[in-house]
Amino acid sequence: MTKLIIQIPCLNEAESLPETLAGLPRRIEGVDVIEYLVIDDGSSDDTAQAARRWGVHHIVRHRRNRGLAAAFRSGIDAALAAGADVIVNTDADGQYEGADIALLVQPVLRGEADIVVGDRGVANNEHFAPFKRLLQRLGSAVVQKLAGTQVNDAVSGFRAISSDAARRINITTEFSYTTDMLIQAGRKRMAIKTVSIRTHATKRPSRLFKSIPRFIGQTGVTILRAYTTHNALRVFVGSGVFTALVGAIPILRFLWFWMNGDGSGHLQSLIIGGALLMLGTIIAVMGVLADLIATNRKLLEMNLQKVRQLEEAISGRDTDANSSEAKPHLVAEGKERKAAS
Repeated sequence: MTKLIIQIPCLNEAESLPETLAGLPRRIEGVDVIEYLVIDDGSSDDTAQAARRWGVHHIVRHRRNRGLAAAFRSGIDAALAAGADVIVNTDADGQYEGADIALLVQPVLRGEADIVVGDRGVANNEHFAPFKRLLQRLGSAVVQKLAGTQVNDAVSGFRAISSDAARRINITTEFSYTTDMLIQAGRKRMAIKTVSIRTHATKRPSRLFKSIPRFIGQTGVTILRAYTTHNALRVFVGSGVFTALVGAIPILRFLWFWMNGDGSGHLQSLIIGGALLMLGTIIAVMGVLADLIATNRKLLEMNLQKVRQLEEAISGRDTDANSSEAKPHLVAEGKERKAAS
């Protein structure tokens, strides 16, 4: 039996959530069970109550706002614990066409992809301003290069993930999960596909960022951190070699003048070059140490994946023992559970 869980991170979405839920599919070919999961990321309105009134199967609540990345992580953990085979992430602002979820999940169901990203056709999307189109295309090009995969819309939050990929992906950023996930997936040699999806004009500005410069800055930091985390040896050794080569230039300059009998007046070049050469060597050694830490991280991730599988197995047995059918439930901060009335 194949179970699909559609998760929706929310922050003060009590008004828009019902329309989003109404547009979600009830049946998809190849899927036996479809359930909905809402992550209430510290909303000050009655988002959780609205979700319950509309029959949402799972609700995760954060006591305070923790950001989109944390909400996504909480949703993935809850979906895996609920026995999801495929997880789809969508937004509550009505930007994505709910019926296109059927397109997203098919490559996963056929075993062709671990992650499927919904491509909004940024270059020609009438709902995007020209400057936003340019930024999206530039950002996607950078992520494609760093991740080593073909994803035309790297920051699209409309994506399907297999349960195995969800266990292997560990989001560490505090801003947004989209680029971090793709760089990790590329490094871990996961199969990533894109499908064209439809979009709608949003009725309100994004709550993820307050301004475009801030979005660019935070996204850039996220990309740099994710790439360095998973490619530490390349980043540090490359930087060290570059620094050492720069240091070699003043040393060669000193040697040139010294061989021509004028070395005493150019000791500064020797000192600067030597300092840069030492700095480059230190940076390269740091790269080796960082690579060893990355290897340890891989071992920890393998252990975490096994722990998640054990937790899911235990959760599944508890569900079977206590109930013969799925019931709506509430999760507060991923720890406390109780049946929702």
